[in-house]
Amino acid sequence: MSIPDCDDPIALFARWYEAALGAGLKNPNAMTLATVDGDGRITARMVLLKGFDAAGFVFYTNSESRKGRALADNPRAALCFYWPSLDRQVRVEGGVNRVSDAESDAYFASRPRQAQIGAWASRQSRPLTARLEFEKEIARFADRFGLGKVPRPDHWGGYRVAPERIEFWQEGAFRLHDRLSFTRVAGHWKHERLYP
Repeated sequence: MSIPDCDDPIALFARWYEAALGAGLKNPNAMTLATVDGDGRITARMVLLKGFDAAGFVFYTNSESRKGRALADNPRAALCFYWPSLDRQVRVEGGVNRVSDAESDAYFASRPRQAQIGAWASRQSRPLTARLEFEKEIARFADRFGLGKVPRPDHWGGYRVAPERIEFWQEGAFRLHDRLSFTRVAGHWKHERLYP
């Protein structure tokens, strides 16, 4: 199966993403996020895509986490989506910007209350002496907010990877895969096929 030619990688991503959503996969929005810190160390982890459009691909996290600190040092990232049951992969590379406070506030308000409290209680990526220590922090913040609204912490918010390169990969028999690469040049997308 070959990837059809098109001029808009975001539209193609939307079609593939809809197929992943429709395939009943667990966490079809899971993606690997790779960052490079100020010392040049590369790290990768799984995060969840929470939105995308022509401006980029959005995820949320604690800005004081290891990934948040790396993005502060070097605001560039790579993403990789892999849907093995569909024999598809999408890679995205680009600069990273924080989303607006309003956008972060809106998404935070949509999260389950326990996840909101967890955003306050977790000192993400820092050493934890014992799980009980974290559970006490959860209880402390649950008590602090009571039954009222849980505001978004200043250290928590969204990041948008603004794509400069997007590559689509379709598995082929005998390792004869199909690859279609898009590169942003002067505000427009240039595409080309790549050897497997």
